[in-house]
Amino acid sequence: MTEDRIYLDNNATTALDPRVFEAMRPVFLESYGNAASRQHEAGRAAADAVESAREVLADILHADPREIVFTSGATESDNLALKGVATSTVHQQRGRHMVTVRTEHRAVLDPLERLAREGCEVTWLGVDGNGLVDLEALAAALRDDTVLVSIMHGNNETGVLQPIRAIGELCRGRGVLFHTDATQSFGKEAIDVERDHIDLLCLSAHKLYGPKGVGALYVRRKRPRVRLEAIFDGGGHERGFRSGTLNVPGIVGLAEAARLATVDREAEQARIRAMRDRFEAGLQSRLDGVVVNVESAPRLANTSNVSFEGLSAEPLLERMPELCASTSSACTSARRQPSYVLAAMGLGAERIAGSVRFSLGRFTTDDDVRRALEKIVPAVKALQKQSPAPIEPPPSWA
Repeated sequence: MTEDRIYLDNNATTALDPRVFEAMRPVFLESYGNAASRQHEAGRAAADAVESAREVLADILHADPREIVFTSGATESDNLALKGVATSTVHQQRGRHMVTVRTEHRAVLDPLERLAREGCEVTWLGVDGNGLVDLEALAAALRDDTVLVSIMHGNNETGVLQPIRAIGELCRGRGVLFHTDATQSFGKEAIDVERDHIDLLCLSAHKLYGPKGVGALYVRRKRPRVRLEAIFDGGGHERGFRSGTLNVPGIVGLAEAARLATVDREAEQARIRAMRDRFEAGLQSRLDGVVVNVESAPRLANTSNVSFEGLSAEPLLERMPELCASTSSACTSARRQPSYVLAAMGLGAERIAGSVRFSLGRFTTDDDVRRALEKIVPAVKALQKQSPAPIEPPPSWA
């Protein structure tokens, strides 16, 4: 990282923690066997490393190690969860109706849109002005043929935290599977798959200071047992859920990153939340027309989605190349469209166009926050003096 860079884009990806790298190093250079080659010592050592990692993740989630399936990341995990349930002959006996909300990550929305084209029926629920789902509307959407509800825990753009325990209780009471994308919340918020009644959960290493290209899917084994059809064929690895040679160094890194995140989670989140609050207070005290989106809602400690009145976010970020932040999800930025998440919350086009997501992290310092304010304040004031650029209307969900 360059000396002048101010990195406030941790919801897009995080820096690899050096301690995680050190945990991975021996698996790259010494214990490099294939975890499926258990007939010799090198393969058994790799398999042992994988099983140890599985136990770490299961312990954090209060799950059975046999319920952890390793994948290439949360996008694959989401696809396996959604498509695996939809194509399971066991779950098809109940029906092919699924329920989600419009503010989900594209890793959930896109697979569901594909499933809808292939014969599934999907109900797309709206959210309130804070991005929260209405539990009464969710309950009303459940039917006798509803097989699964998919609602993420922490939103990647706004940080808003959905009430997953209440959602899980509602789904369990109606005999409906509950899937949650916990990519942003895992390692930051306490999650208990038993108490929260979660049946499927997705996570990714690179959101919690681990390596890119590795993630996991929790799949409940009993009460109820979730049946998935694999989306990869070839070898039957991971108990048939996910064929392919395991990324052993990545899996070791995921487990170490998860362990480190859990050790001091409460103290670390309190530190980050205090920095975020000082950052938001600094913006609001020095600038006019600053709105912190979902400020009053429960949200991730590290996430600040801010709208700047009278300007567009992209020119603002272009004026500050050393400041790393985002105008929307990193996974949708190539689409060059306003945030569909903020649009679903009912925000107007100008407020959406002027929104920036700042996401702090483990390596963010008070000095980073101070320098960020020193960059943002004059840049915003300069742009607000200029005539505003045409605002593109938000996408329609009609």
